[in-house]
Amino acid sequence: MAYGRAAAQQYAFDWGDGGLVAGVDEAGRGPLAGPVVAAAVILDDQDPIDGVADSKTLSAARREALYDAIRARALCLGVGAASVEEIDRLNILQATLLAMQRAVAGLRLRPSLVLVDGNRLPVLEMRTEAVVRGDATVAAIAAASIVAKVTRDRLMDEAHAAHPAFGFDRHRGYGTAQHLRALRQHGPTPWHRRSFAPVAEALRASTTGGGA
Repeated sequence: MAYGRAAAQQYAFDWGDGGLVAGVDEAGRGPLAGPVVAAAVILDDQDPIDGVADSKTLSAARREALYDAIRARALCLGVGAASVEEIDRLNILQATLLAMQRAVAGLRLRPSLVLVDGNRLPVLEMRTEAVVRGDATVAAIAAASIVAKVTRDRLMDEAHAAHPAFGFDRHRGYGTAQHLRALRQHGPTPWHRRSFAPVAEALRASTTGGGA
């Protein structure tokens, strides 16, 4: 689904103050490896970006093209991440909310309203609303989903360069059969989330000599 100006303005009019509206979304809650990344985007209502949609519905090439367009034409954007260490220490939900806080803090313009995809909200200084399936209904959230996804994919390309046997460039850290085989064979890397069960099991196996 693509969005034009009408969709982007929907929530600004609903809340009625005419201030700036930021959309927030994350990428990387489910994988076994890598950081969780969030983005916050304030779009320009006078310059709608054709083709903006939920990042999961787009090809990699289309995401990259839209990422460049969003960076060039949005009023502003911020990106935040929570590291593997923070995920293991805080849990994935709290780490995701922390990444969202950091993304909003990175905006050079202060929004009057922040719309967050999903049903859990970070603690912010401005008014914040959760929008279930917001990446399919709110242009700014869809734009944030693209920025977060492309940013995280590029980080996982770095992981692949450091550990090519794991195939991070293909599965992006998700628990595919290939990834699980590599975990059993090689043990976890510094990119892995040790609090996630498959990684913890592989770590126990590697330290007790039970790996393949």
